[in-house]
Amino acid sequence: MSNPLASTEAHRTQALVALGRYLQQEGYHHTVVTPLTHEYNNRRTDGTARTLRDIFGWSRAFPRSLPPPAVLEWMEAAGALVEDGNLWRSTIRWASLGDLLCAHSAYPTEATDAVFFGPDTYRFAQIIEAHLGEHGGQVRRAVDIGCGSGAGALLIARSCPAAEVLAVDSNPSALRLTKVNAELAQLENLRPLQSNLLNAVEGELDLIIANPPYMLDPQERAYRHGGGSLGAGLSLKIVETALSRLAPGGTLLLYTGVAMVHGRDPFLQTLQQRLANLSCIWTYRELDPDVFGEELLKPAYAEVERIAAVALTLSR
Repeated sequence: MSNPLASTEAHRTQALVALGRYLQQEGYHHTVVTPLTHEYNNRRTDGTARTLRDIFGWSRAFPRSLPPPAVLEWMEAAGALVEDGNLWRSTIRWASLGDLLCAHSAYPTEATDAVFFGPDTYRFAQIIEAHLGEHGGQVRRAVDIGCGSGAGALLIARSCPAAEVLAVDSNPSALRLTKVNAELAQLENLRPLQSNLLNAVEGELDLIIANPPYMLDPQERAYRHGGGSLGAGLSLKIVETALSRLAPGGTLLLYTGVAMVHGRDPFLQTLQQRLANLSCIWTYRELDPDVFGEELLKPAYAEVERIAAVALTLSR
């Protein structure tokens, strides 16, 4: 007996894939910026879209007469079209990552199941591509923890076509969009899988990548809230998980943010204590000394001087 819910989900996925292919054919390209920069750009306009990039990149409202009829049909079929007064909006954005196109949540990302893509994604991608350039041939099994749009998993699957690549997330919306993005990129070796960390993943892994949320979010939205002390909780859990699941010679690539307190890096201090007597090789570097500075105005960050983007590379 067929499952009507599964059929509906498949229909929505194919509608988004068709929309993505159309945008590719039209030469669509959009670089995602921070929420604050996005807000500044939209303030410069009357808020009404005039191009497809306004609709799918800047998340601006539009009249139904603007997009081609086929685009409206795909949006409606995907459940990605919502009313905004006399105008309409897309619930999906499309971001460019090199020659890849990634579907993710529209601005502003306020929903608890929002799917993240932003400047952190581009920095994360640089770390992945640099590693694969030197060690891609050693990857047989890989996983992207908290995959979001699946951007990291896409890069691995494309660079390592013989590898099994898993994109895991606890958020069904993230897995749906990862499936869309993988199909759009024609990557058959990438499999989305619902999992809390690696609970649903068996065996050892040659490569584990993660770009977890690292903020303290009062709403505890999955794509944003890192938990623990100053948002570092999930990042530390990922390190612990990787230590028990990496194959010999396997590597963890962790991109995260750290709240710096009185000139100290509390995340690095914890890593130094945890990894001191283990048989692993690791490097740690600060990629950007100052990200999301607007968060410092919030009470939870009263003792924080800055939030830095950092990268940890850990190998057994």
